[in-house]
Amino acid sequence: MGFAFFATLRQFLDRHQGDFRVDQLRQKLAQSLSQCEPGQMVALYEEALDLAEALFWEKGADEESLAKLQELHREHEQLRSIAGDGERHRFLVVIPVADRPRQLEACLESLWALLQRFEYGAGVRVLLADDSREPASRARHAELAMDYGARGLEVEVFDQQAQKELFASLPKDSRPLLEELVGPGASGSWWHKGPSRMRNLTLLHLAGLARRDPRLLFFFLDSDETFAVLHCKGGCARELPAVNYFHHLDRIFSRFPVQVLTGKVVGDPPVAPAVMAGNFLQDVDAFLNVLEEGEGNSPCPFHGAGAEAAEGAYHDMADLFGLTPAAGAHVYRCPREDAHTRRQAMTDFSSGLDRFFDGEHPTRRTCYRHRPVLESLQPARTVYTGNFVVSGEGLRRFIPFAGLRLRMAGPTLGRLLRVEIGEGFRSANLPLMHRRTPQETGPEFRPGVERRARRVDLADEFERQFYGDLMLFGVERLTASGYPQRGVTERQVERTLAEVLEELEGRYAARQERVERQLQRLRRRLEDPDAWWREGRVEEKALAEFRHFLANMEANFGPGSPAMARILDGSRRSRWLQRMREAILAYPAQRRAWDALLQQI
Repeated sequence: MGFAFFATLRQFLDRHQGDFRVDQLRQKLAQSLSQCEPGQMVALYEEALDLAEALFWEKGADEESLAKLQELHREHEQLRSIAGDGERHRFLVVIPVADRPRQLEACLESLWALLQRFEYGAGVRVLLADDSREPASRARHAELAMDYGARGLEVEVFDQQAQKELFASLPKDSRPLLEELVGPGASGSWWHKGPSRMRNLTLLHLAGLARRDPRLLFFFLDSDETFAVLHCKGGCARELPAVNYFHHLDRIFSRFPVQVLTGKVVGDPPVAPAVMAGNFLQDVDAFLNVLEEGEGNSPCPFHGAGAEAAEGAYHDMADLFGLTPAAGAHVYRCPREDAHTRRQAMTDFSSGLDRFFDGEHPTRRTCYRHRPVLESLQPARTVYTGNFVVSGEGLRRFIPFAGLRLRMAGPTLGRLLRVEIGEGFRSANLPLMHRRTPQETGPEFRPGVERRARRVDLADEFERQFYGDLMLFGVERLTASGYPQRGVTERQVERTLAEVLEELEGRYAARQERVERQLQRLRRRLEDPDAWWREGRVEEKALAEFRHFLANMEANFGPGSPAMARILDGSRRSRWLQRMREAILAYPAQRRAWDALLQQI
């Protein structure tokens, strides 16, 4: 095999001649080419791909370099084909979806485009696990499966009839234990069962496939994600399809004894607005600070580089998760490229305020930071349930406490995996792009967010967040004492939950007081008769949006909000604590029943 075969690789080496890493690689190729077997050349080419990725990000990630990087991957795939490598992993991409046809289409389109750009050659299929309530959504999801199938991407729909049949086939002796994990919702319906139940039921559906094909990996993601990363530079942010996910995942699962691998997300935060209100109000205040430093007709001041959001910067209680809280406010980055004024910047910013309640954070989006994937591999403690991959063995690891429909299910699962499989649970720098709402059309279904006209009610999501935090940190403390391998008593669980509850109550109360002070300050500033935005009719629409936003914030986070009332309600609390105790105590038996069931499928 001559070096002439590697036309794209040769162009890459020539383009970066003089870089010592490239020159070293060139020498290694020249020395080895005449004697290497195709399989050995694959390893050398993979080394070249790692270097090409590093240089791509170092040099600024321009469009021409992106095209060359993708071309290098395609040439690598040709080499793998010639080498006759039949040991690569195949992938089934699993997408649970509930009434989100527009977001699902964007997700599938990004996957299809990724496969065209990188040409991963070992096989990628899709399974849509449909949890939709609306018949129109289910019909559109099925139509999308057919459309992409016609384009060459095999897409299967795990519909609600198939879900019912799978549940009905469960052995009668195990069904009482497993119904909370995989059964219908509280109303007996098979739609909107919740993301944890839907994922667990899908895990059972996949068990037979794993037994028939041990090289098959299952890649779970959410329908509001795409196969891209958010690259931020000089105050600008753009989405780039620059990561060959399947290539990297194949290498990880081929070289390491991983059962469950998790990535993260970039773009919109993976948390609820229930835990972002304080820092977002801080950023809104900072926006007004900058805005009033000049006249309304002066140029927009929001085009500096700004600070990138660190991990967890969007979370009001980041220190709970071992992360460093953000030191100060984050300044808004204006996306406009035309010449415009402060007045126009205020109008643009105000028009996006309402999207916060669907989970967007205009000032603290997370950007991609390159780190070589294999170097980034490390023990994990949190599963990002919108971005995780499991082997056949990993199918044994269901989402715990699914019937409670709590938020923080992934972090809670992660705390259990850390003690149950140790090094078999890892994370890697393979984030997906997360977008809470479609760019043009506004929000689709999001559990826990109720909209009536323009009023937003987050009470359900807020409550599930609070008790999800309680479950997470309660389980974390119990695992430190040997749970679930070592049994725990009801009294021990009760005492642990009570201790964590007291701490969380204090944190949530302090955050609520802070939010109330911020709201009062923002109202005074907006209504200041000397502020330039009180001068004319142009700003009236923007002011109306700000007032509407603050009213919704008060309704959801103020002292008299339904959300706070739910948390403080003694009878509701007693019911939650009882259900949580029962779920924690039942988990070891559920694990045994799940393992026994997988042996029968």
